[in-house]
Amino acid sequence: MRYLMTFSYDGTNFEGYQIQPGLRTIQGCLEKALTFINQKQETKVIASGRTDKGVHAMNQKAHFDLQVEITLEKLKRALNSNLPEDIHIKSVEKVDEEFHARYMVKEKEYRYYLNLGEYNPLERNYIFQCCHSLNVEKMKDAITYFLGTHDFRAFVTENKEKENCVRTIHDARIEIDDKNHMVIIFKGTGFLKYQVRNMVGLLIRIGEEKKEISLVLKMLEDKKRDESTPRAPSCGLYLMDVIY
Repeated sequence: MRYLMTFSYDGTNFEGYQIQPGLRTIQGCLEKALTFINQKQETKVIASGRTDKGVHAMNQKAHFDLQVEITLEKLKRALNSNLPEDIHIKSVEKVDEEFHARYMVKEKEYRYYLNLGEYNPLERNYIFQCCHSLNVEKMKDAITYFLGTHDFRAFVTENKEKENCVRTIHDARIEIDDKNHMVIIFKGTGFLKYQVRNMVGLLIRIGEEKKEISLVLKMLEDKKRDESTPRAPSCGLYLMDVIY
């Protein structure tokens, strides 16, 4: 029987989502819990995608197969009782045997949070402590260039010469709340490794007036990374939702 689970996690104390020998990862914790529930038969978890070290998730999705008979309520309870407190299973549902959590994704939403006010040590693992004013209007103008279908090769850190880096972004916007927090929102068909953090890093530099808005379009057209623009820290990034 194949199942789809929706879960959240605090990425602070993980070495990322993907399982890595000898390291604490989200996938590793999930597979350990499921293997125990599945009468100690090795159980693989296929997620909608991977998140980097320190990145959080509100509604990550993954599928897995179980041989044991168990109700959805008991399965959810068993998972949460065998997982650490920084991972929580929000729901479990039965899906068709052909369902695939990665290949059937239609849209993902990521959000990046920044604090533009005074440094707050309580937020440091969850909101990037930018702690200075930014030219928000310039950032709002710049983010519109990401909309549509583009080759995002310039926003991937490692060499991607042979990989298809074409993705479509349906929604790209910036909001400010009354606590002097900024949220940068991206919704699209999919995102490459480090893509969102690299886009945010450039937007921050534009907000600091250290880079011109035109650089966004130039990087998309030239497909070359601007090495002087740092990647935004992982702590402010959240995988908010996955749509099938």
